[in-house]
Amino acid sequence: MDSPKTPENGMRVAARSSVIDSLRGCGLTGMRIDKEELRRKLIMPKYIRIAIRNSIRYEDPNSVDENQSADENPEHPEAPMVVFINSRSGGRHGPDLKVRLHQLIAEEQVFDLQDVKPQEFVLYGLGCLEKLASLGDQCAKEIREKIRVVVAGGDGTVGWVLGSLGELRRLHREPVPPVGVIPLGTGNDLARSFGWGGSFPFAWKSAVKRSLDRASTGQVCRLDSWDVKISTPMGEEIKLPHSLKPIEDCALDEDLEFEGQLPEKSSCFGGVFYNYFSIGMDAQVAYGFHHLRDEKPYLAHGPIANKLIYSGYTCSQGWFFTPCTSDPSLRGLKNILRMHIKKVNRTEWEKVPVPSSVRAIVALNLHNYASGRNPWGNLKPEYLEKRGFVEAHVDDGLLEIFGLKQGWHASFVMVELISAKHIAQAAAIRLEIRGGEWKNAYMQMDGEPWKQPLSKDYSTFMEIKRVPFHSLMIQGE
Repeated sequence: MDSPKTPENGMRVAARSSVIDSLRGCGLTGMRIDKEELRRKLIMPKYIRIAIRNSIRYEDPNSVDENQSADENPEHPEAPMVVFINSRSGGRHGPDLKVRLHQLIAEEQVFDLQDVKPQEFVLYGLGCLEKLASLGDQCAKEIREKIRVVVAGGDGTVGWVLGSLGELRRLHREPVPPVGVIPLGTGNDLARSFGWGGSFPFAWKSAVKRSLDRASTGQVCRLDSWDVKISTPMGEEIKLPHSLKPIEDCALDEDLEFEGQLPEKSSCFGGVFYNYFSIGMDAQVAYGFHHLRDEKPYLAHGPIANKLIYSGYTCSQGWFFTPCTSDPSLRGLKNILRMHIKKVNRTEWEKVPVPSSVRAIVALNLHNYASGRNPWGNLKPEYLEKRGFVEAHVDDGLLEIFGLKQGWHASFVMVELISAKHIAQAAAIRLEIRGGEWKNAYMQMDGEPWKQPLSKDYSTFMEIKRVPFHSLMIQGE
């Protein structure tokens, strides 16, 4: 595998409409790719495919028969690949796409996430290849070294797969396969950032073939990932998103003194994000939208329908018009939030004031947010120097922190008439939240929102720090 490269300027995809992305995905390039030649390049020998399937089925990477004979002269695939598909994504296209993938690549190399979880593939599927390689199988050894992964799904699905593959580094089981994307979600900001487009293309049959071909040869790029730890007073019931899991060790950085009172017992949760973490009104809107979609799934038949519902729900949540009867002290995050950051190559924490007008705060890792928008903006060198900022990159170890005021301000930011309210760039973030009159705060990571209960007496703490190794993405174009 080639060493990962830092994404260049051309990779920073500007905001583009879903229609334009779809038209670009219809390019005739996909039609010129020979189907059988592509299959020869991607498909593993049958005995290896069966061994991987059985290892996952029996949940045992050592179930490989040591006396199993490989093909006498197995053909080593040029670009071995597996595909994870979220068949529930992409509206009505999910099941059809799965059938199309079976036509382009062996059925055993396509995993429906409803049946096979990415962590199962990492533990048992790749474990099977490693076992075969340890028994002297050169074909399995070469496949393990060269294998790539494509994810057909939204940003949440891509993050799930990246997180599972990241475990390979912790277990010292390198190399880590890089990941390409077939975008099936609503926003698809992770896919946009690496040149895979922002929507499922109209001419999808030829586009899928083209995507697999690009994934087999595309340049490997680095992506920062961010670890989140949350410590909340024990007894508060939280319905966790998929991106958060209970953890035992939640030791917070002791270099920073706690301003609030710590409870005797705490519940701790942890997770990883790749695009953004946010708190405030934008997360509240996302939370309501997700619940509405779950209650009435017939309303959401694809990305366009989802965006229309989302827009309508935003208007109904008071982000544009805060009711006059609302207590003014409840409108801004300043009343419940304290924020500290660490700047790059610094060890000390620095307190950052929360602007009184801000109703949502976002910590952004990518250049794309909310379906391809760039709220941080393309800042001029003079402004960067004045504010002490540096040009943003997806692998620079920094998060861009900005604020959104109310719906009108957010709307102008989203159409890029203005930039968001720049707050800071940070290598680490500490948030302390105290409820008071607030009963709950709304948060989200990479499009997965949740309602965080708040205590009137004790603080809830959050720490965000960069994972010490990069995730690997395949550059689409």
